[in-house]
Amino acid sequence: MKLTFLGTGTSQGVPVIGCNCEVCRSGDKRDNRLRTAAMVEIDNKRIIIDAGPDFRYQMLREGVTHIDAILLTHQHKDHTGGIDDVRAFNFVDFPIIHTTHIYANEPTIASIRHDFHYAFSNDKYRGVPEIELHTITEDKSFVVSGIEITPVVGSHSERFRSVGFRFGDLAYLTDMNYIAKEELAKLKGIKVLVINALRWTPHSSHFSVDEALSIIREVAPERAYLTHLSHRIGLHAEASQRLPEGVHLAYDGLEIAINE
Repeated sequence: MKLTFLGTGTSQGVPVIGCNCEVCRSGDKRDNRLRTAAMVEIDNKRIIIDAGPDFRYQMLREGVTHIDAILLTHQHKDHTGGIDDVRAFNFVDFPIIHTTHIYANEPTIASIRHDFHYAFSNDKYRGVPEIELHTITEDKSFVVSGIEITPVVGSHSERFRSVGFRFGDLAYLTDMNYIAKEELAKLKGIKVLVINALRWTPHSSHFSVDEALSIIREVAPERAYLTHLSHRIGLHAEASQRLPEGVHLAYDGLEIAINE
């Protein structure tokens, strides 16, 4: 299994428009962060986690020519805004049409139907995305292209939930600020944990670094990677030195192998 970090930044990305801080001015490529997303590859199957506004560029950068499915963590635009660009995969072999399968919880599915209503119309115009939506049940595992995936649910705020995903020895969590004990129990025995850590200080809808580290200590994976990082995390080269052994700042384009 291989995980590629397609993006590791916040809803604004890094650099932030108009910001002149040292992170936004950094020449270190690890400090340039697209909106958070990832790609999991297992047995020649390719699953994308989240398709935000940078989805098109992320696919081009990684040379992706086909995908088997997209999993959505929640309905916010920095995680769903690029869905229209699945058209490229739909029609790459035209007249053969490759339908894109999208999996998400019920509120996120409803948001996709609303925001991309033209893709689900009874009278679709030519060239709209060809999408099949699959509503997942948050307390049950599901199968995508022969791969079993376990949802791991957390709170993003009082109003929103975010769904993380476990693939065997890998778990990917983002946009959470609380996760219940029974959900943490789903992570028992994993080797690699990816978890959001917006900044060093507390935030109302995201884990801080200290909060993410507390969860990492409880889950006890072999390795952990922090994602959904804002420019307030600091320079990658310096901030990385503040983390304990086995915990790393993720960066765009980073690839990690998980041997099961």
